[in-house]
Amino acid sequence: MFTGIVQGIATIDDVIQAPGLNTLIVSFPEGRVQGVETGASVAINGTCLTVTRQEGSQLHFDAMQETLKTTTLGELSAGDGVNFERAARVGDEIGGHLLSGHIHTTAEIVRIVRSENNVTLWFEVPGDWAPYIFPKGYIAINGASLTIGDVEENRFNVHLIPETLRATTFGTVTEGDKVNIEVDSQTQAIVDTLTRMGYGRPQQAPE
Repeated sequence: MFTGIVQGIATIDDVIQAPGLNTLIVSFPEGRVQGVETGASVAINGTCLTVTRQEGSQLHFDAMQETLKTTTLGELSAGDGVNFERAARVGDEIGGHLLSGHIHTTAEIVRIVRSENNVTLWFEVPGDWAPYIFPKGYIAINGASLTIGDVEENRFNVHLIPETLRATTFGTVTEGDKVNIEVDSQTQAIVDTLTRMGYGRPQQAPE
């Protein structure tokens, strides 16, 4: 499990491609892989991956075909920055919300609004996932636990403070970039249950 509190930015050193498999070789900031062993779980841009090898501050991960198809990991190349979070341990503070590291879909950044002290990012998700997106609800974007702002059909935004921009890759994103999305598990369970009972998505109150 993960908390959605990104622990820093790591760098892709190399991507070794093989049939149905990409091996990601990732360099982490000094001291961030202390105690990591082969078999440990680390979230890379929100995707739970297993450490297959360690060389100093460099970790190796294998991403299978299904992972490459569902996430943005197949688009990574040497030099790219990625958000990372090591798996939570019993007793750790949950500063965001509980995440599984299993990506549901991807979204495209369709608009970036910059103001003096924050940045607002607008995302577009596939229509099938729009029912799980609610104002003030939780969502994980590239592994970061964020609060949803406004929702317009299958588009939504989040507001990012300077610290979030500094500690994650959101500070360097551009329009057209794709991100990994993990919807809140409790929201998904409630929506699915109501759908099975024949209830549609609640209508938003008129402004």
